[in-house]
Amino acid sequence: MVPTTSLLLLLGLALLAPGLSADQCVLTGSWTNDLGSNMTIMAVNNNGEFAGTFHTAVMTTTKEIKASPLVGIQHIKTQPTFGFTVNWNFTDSTAVFTGQCFVDTDGKETLKTMWLLQSHANSIKDDWNATTVGTDTFTRLRKRWE
Repeated sequence: MVPTTSLLLLLGLALLAPGLSADQCVLTGSWTNDLGSNMTIMAVNNNGEFAGTFHTAVMTTTKEIKASPLVGIQHIKTQPTFGFTVNWNFTDSTAVFTGQCFVDTDGKETLKTMWLLQSHANSIKDDWNATTVGTDTFTRLRKRWE
């Protein structure tokens, strides 16, 4: 009876395995999104904290667009959820991103995110249109470093 139970368990795991990826999705490295913006995330520490830079390709400013600092945190999981804040250093705006890092069955890593951008408003009555919301999909630009 035990060999039959073990065989059924093994068969069940084998059938489930193709839909699961044992690959770790790692935020560290360089990424590009569907709008052409690039970000680099430095090493993630044991608490899930990280820092990096974000260079946006999308902005409604006449100022020179510069890479801006980002700081964030992630859960230490195989396909972690995460969040980070970008402090735009060329405008009076701040953006927050939240999302999840996925690995598909071919081993391709993808970051699916939603973001809020808070632009500077001159007064509280002008705040009604100061927040923008959107989504981005990031793919790996270069191989991560360990």
